[in-house]
Amino acid sequence: MEDVLRPLAVVGGALLVTLLVGWLADRIVRGIAERRPDDPLWGLLRRCRMPLRLVLCAALLRGGYSSAELGEKHEAVIGQGLTLVLIGACAWLAVRLATAVVEAGYARYAAGARDPARMRRVRTQVTLIRRVVTAAVAVVAVAAMLLTFPAMRTVGTSLLASAGLIGIVAGVAAQSTLGNLFAGLQIAFGDMVRIGDTVVVGGEWGTVEEITLTYLVVATWDERRITMPVSYFTSRPFENWSRGNARMTGTVFFHLDHAAPVDLLRERLHQVLKATLEWDGRAWSLVVTDTTPSTIQVRALMTAQNSDDIWALRCVVREELVSWLRREHPYALPRFNTAPAPGLEEAPDRRQTPPTSEDVAPGPGTA
Repeated sequence: MEDVLRPLAVVGGALLVTLLVGWLADRIVRGIAERRPDDPLWGLLRRCRMPLRLVLCAALLRGGYSSAELGEKHEAVIGQGLTLVLIGACAWLAVRLATAVVEAGYARYAAGARDPARMRRVRTQVTLIRRVVTAAVAVVAVAAMLLTFPAMRTVGTSLLASAGLIGIVAGVAAQSTLGNLFAGLQIAFGDMVRIGDTVVVGGEWGTVEEITLTYLVVATWDERRITMPVSYFTSRPFENWSRGNARMTGTVFFHLDHAAPVDLLRERLHQVLKATLEWDGRAWSLVVTDTTPSTIQVRALMTAQNSDDIWALRCVVREELVSWLRREHPYALPRFNTAPAPGLEEAPDRRQTPPTSEDVAPGPGTA
């Protein structure tokens, strides 16, 4: 009977202490968060409840399992398992704490920032910092778990002796992965591209949706997702329409007849822009940029606050001006001559007739 009660007492005591300490810590953090609503850190720390309880429970069981007086074989297996659980729980808690601190710092910055571009830059850096911390903690946790096995500690000596060779081989094998990793850090802290930026890569227009240590996701206008290695953005040119500011200038071209009323068309463009919410009022113009034997090329220019507005504004201008020309000045639309060429009977007679005596002027010496 004692063999059963003793393990139950150890497990029950560990669970009771874990629940009590976890509840007390949660109440303290919740109270501080209610008294300081302007500080998001304490609210984010409440996400650490589960890993904290797991750490406490694993630590208590690891420290008290020997009191259960189990068999020597069972004690070794249970002790090894509890050690692995404790290391994993500590890594989980460390990741949650680091995430809470980083997210709280970004929330404080975002609350007082007024520049959207700078906010996207900081958000990109925060995301990559969190991923780097998570990866580092995971590597350390896995290494610590492996070192708990006696066989791994024995092999460790030989591994350290050949660390130089292994490092060279790993560097060559993981060259692409390491290149993407350093490219991700370069993107985050070099302010090349940020989450939310509008970019054009490989002929595709879209918005940067996610940036990781190895790849970047671009959401296109037609709701597709393009996944690209981050090294692409450090080795090839690309368009970033949001760098500096998101304001853009757009153009619409028309091919019209030479008789088109350009002055009236210019006035109509200004009226359309003033009635359109997407126009930011910075600039506009309408000029004749080219001419051909059959048409003239007219360019309408307008400005907007971002790429979405400039796209909508160009569509509105194109539709409104074409409708106005078709309704008010149909002669201004381009026309093409499709009449058949004249036949021989309709062509003018260009044959030369011999001159008559009356057409020849008398020469010298003639009567």
